[in-house]
Amino acid sequence: MPRTLDEFIGSLPKNERRKIGARARKVVAEEMSLQDLRKAIGKTQTAVAKRLKVGQDAVSKLETRSDMYISTLRGVLKAMGGELELIAHFPDRPSVRLEELGAAAPHRKRRRVAA
Repeated sequence: MPRTLDEFIGSLPKNERRKIGARARKVVAEEMSLQDLRKAIGKTQTAVAKRLKVGQDAVSKLETRSDMYISTLRGVLKAMGGELELIAHFPDRPSVRLEELGAAAPHRKRRRVAA
């Protein structure tokens, strides 16, 4: 008689089940949409919207976008209680953490032109 996956995993030794669970959590953590991430940390769209000072519908739209500004993504993650780090990986050199991308640019003083 066939067994379900849960039944099969349940029949394994405890340490094997622990390893499978740890690996499953790692795989899930590697690939998440913004919606999945928000749900995983227990936040509602309404709560995130409140912190972003936008409507819940705006958060819903953000979660379905495939492309956005880095500053927008940084703001959404901050509203969820997280932080964005950008790291560039290269095959022939160490990884590099990119700073200041998507951060608010410092205001520059405008020079007045003499009339």
